[in-house]
Amino acid sequence: MPAKFELDRYDAKATANHYKRLPLKVWGRALNIFVPLLILFFSLWWDRKTQQTERKSKQRAIQIRQLLTKLGPAFIKIGQALSTRPDVVPASYMDELSQLQDQLPAFPNEQAFRFIQEELGATPLEIYAEISADPIAAASLGQVYKGKLRTGEQVAIKVQRPGINEAIALDMYILRGIAAWAMQNFAFIRTNLVAILDEFASRIFEEMDYTCEGANADRFAEYYGQVAEIYVPKIYWEYTAHRVLTMEWIEGTKLTELEKIKQMGFDSRHIIEVGVQCSLRQLLDQGFFHADPHPGNLLVMNNGKLAYLDFGMMSQVSPEQRYGLIEAIIHLVNRDFEALSKDYVKLGFLDSSVDLDVITPALAKVFNEALGASVAELDFKEMTDQLSQIMYDYPFQVPAYYALIIRSLVTLEGIALNVDPNFKVLSVAYPYVANRLLTDTNPDLRNSLKDLLFRDGEFRWARLENLLRNAQSNQDYNLKETIHQVSDFLLSDRGEYMRDRLTDEIVKGIEKEALSRIPNPFSRKSGSNPASTVNINDSSLSKLMGVWSTISQDQNLQPLEYVPLAGQIIAKPETQKMGRNIIWQLAQRAIARTIREVAINQQSPVLIPVTAVTETIEKPQPVGSFPSRQLNGKTW
Repeated sequence: MPAKFELDRYDAKATANHYKRLPLKVWGRALNIFVPLLILFFSLWWDRKTQQTERKSKQRAIQIRQLLTKLGPAFIKIGQALSTRPDVVPASYMDELSQLQDQLPAFPNEQAFRFIQEELGATPLEIYAEISADPIAAASLGQVYKGKLRTGEQVAIKVQRPGINEAIALDMYILRGIAAWAMQNFAFIRTNLVAILDEFASRIFEEMDYTCEGANADRFAEYYGQVAEIYVPKIYWEYTAHRVLTMEWIEGTKLTELEKIKQMGFDSRHIIEVGVQCSLRQLLDQGFFHADPHPGNLLVMNNGKLAYLDFGMMSQVSPEQRYGLIEAIIHLVNRDFEALSKDYVKLGFLDSSVDLDVITPALAKVFNEALGASVAELDFKEMTDQLSQIMYDYPFQVPAYYALIIRSLVTLEGIALNVDPNFKVLSVAYPYVANRLLTDTNPDLRNSLKDLLFRDGEFRWARLENLLRNAQSNQDYNLKETIHQVSDFLLSDRGEYMRDRLTDEIVKGIEKEALSRIPNPFSRKSGSNPASTVNINDSSLSKLMGVWSTISQDQNLQPLEYVPLAGQIIAKPETQKMGRNIIWQLAQRAIARTIREVAINQQSPVLIPVTAVTETIEKPQPVGSFPSRQLNGKTW
């Protein structure tokens, strides 16, 4: 008989080699899985044949949830994972699968205490000053006791469930075989089910290794433990091993227990906003992300801080993926759905061979309906539900990191809606993105900023004002840093396009302002001004003043602190060149306008062709002193 099978890390080949030698064990477990699954599949087939699929979708979803719970830990975990996979599961089933409870009956203390002794080298009572007589919680992979160290600290002691390693390896071997067979025999299956199962099995095995969880907790604390109003419990490494984890005990209230939080004197909505901000930091700052952010893993402490628990499943997002997501948000804001389709290819949602001419109209339909107002007012759950349907209908493959962040934000929004029916998760998230867009030096984000602020060669002042207003409401907003980063980009080689467009806008603004205020000496009627109909409220200069008004609303604004920074900006050659171009363009426009007015009022042929002047306006002006111009033999 083969030795007991133990794996520290998931290995599909080693698992297959082991269970090929145990056909009776494999077929016994396979029958326990197949029989109820075949009954379920027959029910689904009959629903389709009798055209009752839509009417019975809710009933079948409940049936699937109950079946997965009965089949054990591996299937519970699979169901929870599928609840975040709109490319695999229809939207009507996802909500029900998200309700799967990762809870099982506790196993005997004798086994748990034996594991502690085997892992830590002494009995629990020799290691801990106190340990609870019974576990306070039991899940699919392990159970938790409350204890006390001999140094006085209260701790949570997590112990792995006996035999769980082998049981999950067996289930994964069977499911992997089913997935491979299904992919070969059913053309409608577009997703690589085998790859998904392998990735998922690797995550479960990592979750079962408590030294990995401890390392995850330490890393999470390093990145986010210093964030205001966030708390990460301490790991006690001298009492932690592969099957035993000892961490700081956290007294707190579940984020879903809104009445208790209110009685504690805290604002539930504010705490949820803190959670959303922390999720964004995880996704877009470090890329190290809590992959199981259900309400039970978020506790409100007695001091009002939000504590994260359970670091067994974490997700990693690469810098390219992080910047790609921000670019996708910008294209969404701009309603550039063709670019958004390309973003999905870049982010790995779509294969490069997919015909985007089919995808783009589908995205436009969803987001145009959702974007009735502003992005910050989007109904996030409704939008993701519609997007999930698109991802199921078209050949999308949803990356794990994206599924997890959507699940996290939907969970937080769901809790928040119980507090405030008007809560919009993106209204909390967008200020963070705005601040990041204004201050991040990444070249891709600089280009995204350009795309956001310019369209068809026109500078969109309202967008800049809105961006600044949103960024100011982010807790990390720093006006000095924003000015420094934006000016560095604007005055760099990559910012030349923006400098040229801004120069044009400022010239137009000053010209309109001047025309509205200065009498025209060449007008036919004394005192009249042909330009008096100019709407100065629409001028670029007035819009620039509106932006300044938004900036000046910053309560931390101390003008004298910005004098050195202003001096540095003014001293740069690019700033001086921009100033000279503004003056020269204003002079050109004034000359051309004067000549036109003289010609109109004298109603006589003009010796100096107007085009000779106006053509110079379009030409790039050289750097340095004003160049000479010869018109009709005269030097200007």
